[in-house]
Amino acid sequence: MSPLSPAPGLDPQSQWQRFCHLLWHDAGLGFWLDVSRMGLDAPQLEAMAPRFDQAFAAMAALEAGAIANPDEQRQVGHYWLRTPELAPDPASADHIRREVDRIERFGRDVLSGAIAAAPNQPFTDVLWIGIGGSGLGPLLMIRALQDPGSGLPFHFFDNVDPDGMRRTLASLGDRLRTTLVVVVSKSGGTPEPHIGMLQARRAVEAAGGRWMQQAVAVTMLGSRLDQEAEQGDWLARFDMFDWVGGRTSVTSAVGLLPGVLIGSDIRAFLAGAAAMDAATRHPTLRHNPAALLAAAWYQAGGGRGQRDMVVLPYRDRLEVFSRYLQQLVMESLGKKLDRNGTVVHQGLAVYGNKGSTDQHAYVQQLRDGVDNFFVTFIEVLEDPGDIPPLEGENPGDFLDGFLQGTRSALTEEGRLNLSITLQRLDAASLGALIALFERAVGLYGELVNVNAYHQPGVEAGKKAAAALLDLQARLELAIADQREHTLADLQARMGLDSPEPLYWILRHLCANRRHIDARGDWGQPESLVFIHD
Repeated sequence: MSPLSPAPGLDPQSQWQRFCHLLWHDAGLGFWLDVSRMGLDAPQLEAMAPRFDQAFAAMAALEAGAIANPDEQRQVGHYWLRTPELAPDPASADHIRREVDRIERFGRDVLSGAIAAAPNQPFTDVLWIGIGGSGLGPLLMIRALQDPGSGLPFHFFDNVDPDGMRRTLASLGDRLRTTLVVVVSKSGGTPEPHIGMLQARRAVEAAGGRWMQQAVAVTMLGSRLDQEAEQGDWLARFDMFDWVGGRTSVTSAVGLLPGVLIGSDIRAFLAGAAAMDAATRHPTLRHNPAALLAAAWYQAGGGRGQRDMVVLPYRDRLEVFSRYLQQLVMESLGKKLDRNGTVVHQGLAVYGNKGSTDQHAYVQQLRDGVDNFFVTFIEVLEDPGDIPPLEGENPGDFLDGFLQGTRSALTEEGRLNLSITLQRLDAASLGALIALFERAVGLYGELVNVNAYHQPGVEAGKKAAAALLDLQARLELAIADQREHTLADLQARMGLDSPEPLYWILRHLCANRRHIDARGDWGQPESLVFIHD
């Protein structure tokens, strides 16, 4: 079979007709979506249309200000961020516009030196402290949009790994005195950014910096972090709105502030997202790219997420996009219960990296192994003009050839795949790409009847972590009152059904010499005796 053969069971003309029917293109956006290799056809789309009519109505109500997240009694308003006139009241619309103006002005003044760490000491770096969407969104903006020599270099605390913090602080060194530190926490009480903030402040002040002249807060008005920043007279505070979730916050200050600090055009970014929002409001499935995407996901996975989404962007600048989609898709759709309280265990797993490098890691199994996935190819047509052909070989041609070859190799084996094509990768097209997936997630959530805007599993993990940290504090107090203990003794004193949590905690405490040592064999927990020094 030729590597350019159509999908199995289709002659070339039939494949071409399906391609034409299932291709969406917007010339203004410079955007193509092809779902013709996802097992969809015209009768299936027609059969899905009534369900999409309901999904379109639900999305329209959401944008009009309905309580779209009933578990938390919250509106869902990230679409308003790029089209403020959609906000349900004029005050909210004005607030959005003012925040964008403030962000743009602040970023411009930092880059020009009008706002500086100290007189004649302009900012040299940014340390961004945020987790989840508050870290992934900014990281995507920087990797996708920052040009060499443009704006400020970014560094991240996006975890509470002490080794990661140590390495980041060491890389900054004396430049900590001229580093802008941005702390992002919507509620202001999330432990990870708070811990990162404490470590950053200690390091900045130890290096001779002035925290109040270098610290910026991105949080909800009146939150714990907002109050601390106001009382401490921090350099700036930017608002996160109650109706914006972390995984859809990239068009808020969470993504716009890093955008301006790298010298990118945030107005174009917002305009691209708004243009895709307009396209994805089209009330007909066939002419709505987000609906086509959601329909393809639904068809591929039987409405149960039975296939994983493998994301392969063929540009280094989009390497982070698969990680970004992991949170957007999996946190939104991975739910135990539907909105009727029925156990459904819904979800859609996402993984991937970049082509063509990482196709060598994946394609062998994707073509010949277990058929439990579909591939999302992302290509960019325009190449940078300063990488010329040498010896008759053009890197961009090879990159495109690898993409088309991999796509054909998968298709000839009957492996599902779809393709997204951008005319060029810039601020506007990145905004459009993000907005496409945001709307597709919302529509798919309606199809499978799950609340795509809450995260009970994440909250359960946070509560469990808090309980274990509380247990650790009680354990350290209990150990301090006598010299030697066994696991059985400590289990009884803690009133636990099993000593296993204590084993995990004590192993960590002993490894870090927290006034506790162990005698015995860690492979035989019953032999262990813990000694308080």
